[in-house]
Amino acid sequence: MPDTAGTTQKDPPDALLFMTSTCPHCPGMLQGLGALVKGGHIGRLEVINLSLRPDAGKELGVRSVPWVRIGPFVLEGLRSQGELQQWADRATANTGMAAYFAELLTAGDLKKVLALLTEDTTRFAALWQLLADPGTALHVRIGIGAVVEDLHGSDILRRQVDPLTELTRHTDARIRSDACHYLALTEDPQGLAAVRGLLNDPDPQVRDVAKDGVAVLEQVK
Repeated sequence: MPDTAGTTQKDPPDALLFMTSTCPHCPGMLQGLGALVKGGHIGRLEVINLSLRPDAGKELGVRSVPWVRIGPFVLEGLRSQGELQQWADRATANTGMAAYFAELLTAGDLKKVLALLTEDTTRFAALWQLLADPGTALHVRIGIGAVVEDLHGSDILRRQVDPLTELTRHTDARIRSDACHYLALTEDPQGLAAVRGLLNDPDPQVRDVAKDGVAVLEQVK
């Protein structure tokens, strides 16, 4: 997924760095972030010494340093200046949150993905962006499935009927199948028409998923 595709006119993100006086990697991170401020990739940089302000770190769940937040993206551990700039640029791109979700799902950090979606439901667009991309890695797709399973029948998942319905028309059978299954997990009868529309899909696996989905949604109708 290109990092610069869909770049918007958003302002450069702000950044927050937690460090300590004894951290061997923190000075390099501080230098790299400072260069990004100078270059206009970051609008403002706040630096907190975790040893002196442990309460600030506790509030954000900081357990080790270096820890940096660039826009909405939390990055833990040592990162090169190139990586820091990449995430700063992603904060102003439409593909940025999708790239972040892909990294979190690759690391198996489902809780963080769930927290981000619950905090701002517009971020589901990034999740479906990953789902709609045939090039999305299998382990990321499995992670998306685990996230949706966790939200089974929730109010925020029910509000995703329209984008999932759109994905049932995708040219890729695997994506149609996943969208159909996730519509069933919404437990919203408004998704029934789209699921029924896949009963005659040319792909047999999609037809099987649609049959199961119809049975689920007819029960909650």
